[in-house]
Amino acid sequence: MSHRLPVTISAVVLALAGCSGTGPKPVAASLAPSPASLAAADEPPGTIACGRIAEAVEAATLMQPGVITGVNASTATADAPVADAAARLQQAYEQAVKAQGSEDEPDLVAAVSAAAADMVSVCADSGLETAG
Repeated sequence: MSHRLPVTISAVVLALAGCSGTGPKPVAASLAPSPASLAAADEPPGTIACGRIAEAVEAATLMQPGVITGVNASTATADAPVADAAARLQQAYEQAVKAQGSEDEPDLVAAVSAAAADMVSVCADSGLETAG
């Protein structure tokens, strides 16, 4: 297990600061693990999801296609607080994507940042902040 510094809300905000819609479109990443491999590796439950959200925040990739979906998919064996936080993050991401190009987009991208910070906090509260 690699150890990471806990991700702070300011790190999430800074990570998203470069996420305007003006750069080249990133290629979608397939981050969804198979259910069998997920169950075997996700010990304690939520380890994989918390590792993925920490990596996404650190790499500032939250708004890249496939990243949030991969985080959400990795919660198949996670406990309810982690899975619920991932579902809220997925919902915020979907709303931000739908608003692309509208005047609501910046606020909805900020909501993704807030949802990611919430998930990082839930992971920390669950003792999974250094997972990954």
